[in-house]
Amino acid sequence: MRIRFTSFLFLFWLIDMQTPLAQSHDKKLEARIENIVQGFKGEVGVYVKDLRSGRVSTYHADTIFPTASIVKVPILLGITAAVQNGQLAYDSNHVYRDSLLYAGEDILGSFKDGEKIALKKIIMLMMTTSDNTASLWLQSLAGGGQRINALLKEQGLSSTFVNSRTVGREANRAQYGWGQTTPQEMGFLLEKIYRKEVFSSYASEKMLRAMGRNFWDEDESIGCFPPYVEVFSKNGCVNASRSEAMIVNAPHRPFVFCIFTKNNQDQRWTHDNEAWSLARKMATMLWNYFEPQDNWVPPVNEKADNRPN
Repeated sequence: MRIRFTSFLFLFWLIDMQTPLAQSHDKKLEARIENIVQGFKGEVGVYVKDLRSGRVSTYHADTIFPTASIVKVPILLGITAAVQNGQLAYDSNHVYRDSLLYAGEDILGSFKDGEKIALKKIIMLMMTTSDNTASLWLQSLAGGGQRINALLKEQGLSSTFVNSRTVGREANRAQYGWGQTTPQEMGFLLEKIYRKEVFSSYASEKMLRAMGRNFWDEDESIGCFPPYVEVFSKNGCVNASRSEAMIVNAPHRPFVFCIFTKNNQDQRWTHDNEAWSLARKMATMLWNYFEPQDNWVPPVNEKADNRPN
């Protein structure tokens, strides 16, 4: 009986270690993160994970934040599941209708009624340019918010949901908008995609490629990383919330970086917005922490002056 009880405890510990909560913390990095966020006029949540050692650094990482356009990662999960199950194909053509238009500056919204577009191009527009018309169309093609939320639950996420156009999520939509998550849960989902633990290797690689072509790299923190380093990311911004979630595929120590903000006092749409400035400062610190210059060997052409005479 004692042996069986011991085995049960070991099994419980092993299962518990697979959850996003049971992780070793990097206290040194956590102190740096806490120092950087001090004085921010709003609420901040940060989740960082060293994908080599498995150590994490957190700051209010289990707080629920609005996703804004980061909800497009769960939508990508949903549309990939539909492809994996044979309900859709990446090369399948779909007919755009004016009724799909979500008013804004979207590329897809400039299409004429009746034009055809391949599913893989709709995905590209959602993830690269954050096209809202494309995203809402894909949410529908994936089976809607309820289906996507069921997939998120299957991955062990309890605080990440699609709220918009989803029955039963109306109160949450009023509070958080299109979607909600925590920095920790979004980081956990990104890592599972990166490690190809959700879908097949082919489908996982398609998701990573879709997240590796982010157009929005000027104000956000991904512009702080060298252009020759892969960054799989999605950002989300509304007036009082500016957030980013990514995996930086650094050569020595790849890492997950999620920074979410809400209730921000600074709601300007300028490069020096406080939340964007905070994210860039955090990204620069993380790059120097995980890839110190004495360990960094630049690509061959980085030291060369290739400018024309």
